[in-house]
Formats: sequence, structure tokens, C-alpha cells
Amino acid sequence: MFKFRGILINKHILLGISGGIAAYKSAELVRLLRKQGAEVRVVMTHSAMQFVSPLTFQALSGHPVHSELLDTDTEHAMGHISLARWANALVIAPATANTLAKCSHGLADDLLSTLYLAATCPIYVAPAMNQAMWHKPVTQENIQKLKSHGVIVIGPEQGAQACSETGFGRMSEPVEICRRLMTDPSTQCFSGLKVLISAGPTREPLDPVRYISNRSSGKMGYALAGAALKAGAKVTLVSGPVSLLAPVDADLVSVETAAQMHAAIMSKVSEHDIYIGAAAVADYSPLLIEKEKIKKQDEQTTLTLQKTRDILAEVAQLANRPFTVGFAAETHDLEQYALDKLARKNLDMIAANWVGQIPPSPPFSKGGENSELPTSPPLEKGDLGGFDSDQNALQVFWKNGKKNLAMTDKNHLAEQLISLIAERMEHERHDKNTA
Repeated sequence: MFKFRGILINKHILLGISGGIAAYKSAELVRLLRKQGAEVRVVMTHSAMQFVSPLTFQALSGHPVHSELLDTDTEHAMGHISLARWANALVIAPATANTLAKCSHGLADDLLSTLYLAATCPIYVAPAMNQAMWHKPVTQENIQKLKSHGVIVIGPEQGAQACSETGFGRMSEPVEICRRLMTDPSTQCFSGLKVLISAGPTREPLDPVRYISNRSSGKMGYALAGAALKAGAKVTLVSGPVSLLAPVDADLVSVETAAQMHAAIMSKVSEHDIYIGAAAVADYSPLLIEKEKIKKQDEQTTLTLQKTRDILAEVAQLANRPFTVGFAAETHDLEQYALDKLARKNLDMIAANWVGQIPPSPPFSKGGENSELPTSPPLEKGDLGGFDSDQNALQVFWKNGKKNLAMTDKNHLAEQLISLIAERMEHERHDKNTA
């Protein structure tokens, strides 16, 4: 069964629909792509519009359908060049024999074939035609030519066809096309990147049997490691002591104290493109560690603590620093403290969440950049919110921007945050290139 994972969150998928009976399947493809988090825009040939109404795809995608190569109403705002540049992937499904022939020979007599020539993103085609047309030598030559140009061909499948014949030529099912997009590295937002993630608590020893620590379970950091791997990254996970299994493909570095975590991260950070500081590192550690177990004697005792080194700030101050994302777990004044930490430590982004209680549902259920959060929600005893929970919600801040990620399970939340990081990195890259 096809399960929602959200791997395509914020990906721009341009879906081209040419004129075949399989065009009806493309409606389901739009639905699945949007369910995976992709933004979808649809281009239809005039023949395709004879099979399915553009209104169907407008309703499913949430955007007007494009069909005219020279449209005076849209050329300035979304002409064929800007539409091609918008796309992270161009998918032609169904791709008829006629459309395949035009693309393979570089013809550009309508919007879809022109987009094929203008697109610089990965291109996928899902052929759909009568079995005799599929087996025709000229069609096979066109397919081979498209493959040699780097086009990824999905299908076709064998089975009964609308013409009452049986054989190869059926368009692959929408679920299969969606799977191919999800598993192809070219659609993964962290493809080729190296990500360093810290997770879990640290333990600061008092004596051989006691230590100072916190309630962090490491679940969010481990979920981020899994999401980054799914997004195509190579992941190094520096983890404090937790009761979790690290993702199989992650390079795990186990530490215990804040000093050990600092040493591990600083020794590896220069090799990475992104650092996500999700660990709950102790702010203070005992000045003196007793060699023997401290005995209970006086009614009161005093511990002398010293500040630990600020890993996040040190990473952000490096000359060739990675894209640096911090976390802020707060019991009150969440936005104020998060923004202060963002500016003071010179971070690229910070993800803040309530701890001590589960945040009220209305501000988080809607999500979006304009959602408001209460400044100091009341705490309830025993209600720990983000710590040691399988669910969480985040309010993410960056310079002149913010976005709420609604309460959900941490795996899904991690996928959303990874996608948002990729989006912000792309914005920064674009801003630097146009400056």
C-alpha cells in the first residue's frame, strides 16, 4: 500500500498531459503528488483537453492550467521560460507517441513541447499508446533518443488497453510514477549534501554514579537524521546517550558529556554543508567531579557549576561555516527567546518548541507563516510537550521570516523541517547570485 511520507515537500512538479485516454489517470497523479507535499502545476495539450477538462486539474492542483504557448494574459507572469525555470522536475504523463516524437526531434509547436526544450530540470515521461504503436521501430528509436538525452522513461506497462487490445502501452499507474519521483536522487532536496546533526541530551558527571542531565529523548534529532538521509544527504549523527537505534546509513558518533560533543562536532563540522544542532547540550557542568560516590550527610549541599562551551555559537562563527540551524526549547516567551538566540548566535535558522506542556492546538493546527503563538502558555504538571514525546510542533524563524509547523509526529515534522531548510538555502543562494 502507498504510504504518505512527504518526501516531495515544497518540490515544484510541472505535469505535462498529452492527448490520450490515460489522461484520466493524471488526475490521481496530481492528488498523490500533492499528498507528498509537492506543488504541482499542469500543462495540457489541446488534445488532452478533449479527454479531461482543465477545470479538473485546476481544482486538484490549486493553480490555473496552462495550454497556450503565446498567451498574452500569462506570458509576462508565467511564460514558457519562467514556467520551465520554476520546475524542479517535468513529468509528461501520459506521453503519447506524437509527443515523444516531437520531443525526441526537438520540435516546439505547442506549450508542452516548448517546455521540454526549455526545461533544465530532470524530465520524466510515462508513455501511453496502443501496443502496436509502442512496438513500432520509429517509436522505439524515439525512446532511445530521449534516453540518450537524459530523459527518464517510466513504463509503459503490459495489460488490457482501451482499444480492446492487450500488450505493452498502458501508462504506469500514478502510484508507481510518484514512487519513481520520490526515490530518484534528482528530486531529493539534499542530494549530494553532507549534514551534521547533534541529538539527545548530555550527561555531566558529579561522581561515578550520578550526573546532571535533562529530559531530551533524542527523538527529534534522530528523526532529522532519517529525513536528511531520505532527502539524499550523507549524514553524521553525533548523539548523547539515548535509547534509540540510529538510521542504518548514518555515521553515528556516540558521546556522553558536553565537552565530548563539542570535540566531536568541531572535528567534523568543516566537512559538512549543514549543521543542525538538535541536541539538548548541558549549559553547565560540575566544576569538580568526585572520584568516589558522594555520601548523604548535611541537610543541604552546594554544587559549583561552570559554563560549557557554546557549540552552536562556535559553529556559526567559523569562517567557512555550514548552513547553521539551532533549536530552542522554551517554557515561556518562546518567540522572544528564539529571535534573541537567532540574532545573538548569528544562526541561519532556529526551530523553537514549547516544553513543559503541549502547545494549544489552534495556533498550530492551521500552520502557515502568519499564525500567532501565545507568549506564555500555562504549564501543567506532568505534561512535557516536545521532550520524550513522539509528537511535536515547531515555530521556525530566520532573518525577516518565520513559519509554523503544526503538531504532528516527529518523523513527519522532521521531513517538513528538512524541506524548509533546503528551501531557505536555495533562497539564500539565489539572493547571493543576484546581488
